[in-house]
Amino acid sequence: MNDWELVDNVINNKPVDRVPVGFWFHFLDDAETGDAGEDPSIARRNFEGHRRYIEAFKPDLVKIMSDGFFFYPVPGGIGTLTGPSSLGRIRPVGADHPWIKAQVELVRKVRELKRDTFYFYNVFSPLTTLRFMLGRGRLVEYLNTERQLVLSALDRMREGLSCLSCEVVKNGGADGLYLSVQNPDLNYLSSKYYVENFAKGEVDILERTNKLGGRSILHICGYGGVRNTLSLYNSYPAHIFSWAVSVEGVSLGQGRGLFGHRAVLGGFSNADGGILQTGDKLGVEFYTKDILEESGRIGVILGADCTIPAPATYDRLEWVRGEAGLVPGAFGF
Repeated sequence: MNDWELVDNVINNKPVDRVPVGFWFHFLDDAETGDAGEDPSIARRNFEGHRRYIEAFKPDLVKIMSDGFFFYPVPGGIGTLTGPSSLGRIRPVGADHPWIKAQVELVRKVRELKRDTFYFYNVFSPLTTLRFMLGRGRLVEYLNTERQLVLSALDRMREGLSCLSCEVVKNGGADGLYLSVQNPDLNYLSSKYYVENFAKGEVDILERTNKLGGRSILHICGYGGVRNTLSLYNSYPAHIFSWAVSVEGVSLGQGRGLFGHRAVLGGFSNADGGILQTGDKLGVEFYTKDILEESGRIGVILGADCTIPAPATYDRLEWVRGEAGLVPGAFGF
């Protein structure tokens, strides 16, 4: 069973000969990201990071990182977004836009590095993308004072992000989408408000990709300790669900029930000082074993709450993969 077949079995809740493992991290730091749509050297560095990682670790599945492409393109740059009325500068972009073409090319090149493997491309929801561009404070402020202007901008971004998602599957060769969503502030944007204003656009991106035969991961991001109402996502048409286990306090096994026994991904904290950074071999192996005893081995991919700090070596990730490949009951465990 190759890696592609392994992940396909997980998605379809079929038995696997080992539990697949998927960890990811950024290949560019914040100072390097810039705008890869304008600066091809950023995309090249992103690709080289993937190449080194895939050749060294040979991951069971790959989330292709969109480092350098976090900001949706705005004429004149995001510095021109100086108030709610300036959100009108945000327009839909199509398949011929350099920002989309560069990402399709990145996916195509990374896809060729290791055959017979599942490749998911990282796309942020319109709401998360706009938060990157404005900051959480300004986003919430504008939603409170000029909600319709923000929602109109988000709808135009949805068109561009949907086009991107479809293009990386159709022409980049991605097997699917890793859509990252998050309620940026539960204190100000209730779950009811979220569903009424943002959910439809996120579901639309997933549905468009699914129609092309793509498989989708919905990542409910807990970055920065932000909490989400997980149950509001259980009707989203994703094939695999990922959330911050350590932030939400919802285990993989519990999440399997919450999301209709569809496949789940995670189990490990991505926090600094966590076991993926500090654990010894025996500790990592027992931690992995405990996760799998709780979740079972059907419909499960081991990973982290979100991106992990870039490791100096892949030893701990190999220890996770080694334990995940053991037959339950082996060696008396």
